[in-house]
Amino acid sequence: MKNRTKKFPKLPEYPGGKEAFRKYIKENLVYPQEALNKQVEGVVYLTADVDDNGKVFNVNVENGIGAGCDEEAVRLVKGVHYYAVKNKGIRVKTKKRFRIEFKLPPKKEVNYKVVPEKKENNSKKASPANVYTYSVKI
Repeated sequence: MKNRTKKFPKLPEYPGGKEAFRKYIKENLVYPQEALNKQVEGVVYLTADVDDNGKVFNVNVENGIGAGCDEEAVRLVKGVHYYAVKNKGIRVKTKKRFRIEFKLPPKKEVNYKVVPEKKENNSKKASPANVYTYSVKI
């Protein structure tokens, strides 16, 4: 009896692996203004077909969050290109699932400090004796 090893078809792979894909998403994601105004955040789940040349097509939103985030996730996935795969003359089309996370940027806190002017000897201006501190959340 011959020892046969099963040879599965090679699947398309993103150049650099998962970490490079995460970096691509992080660098190219543009948070939609509508989502910022409505304070929308969450995860968009997509499916797409990838052909043997690494081209992504037929992108569908499986579970979206709206407010422009779904359209941005589709734009990002359409911009992805995988390595071409050769499978001994067999053209393989694969279906991939994507998860694009939309997380609002952290709120910045700005601190202002009002300091009284220093008294000049010749000046009759009265300066406040107290120091006031304000915190404004943006």
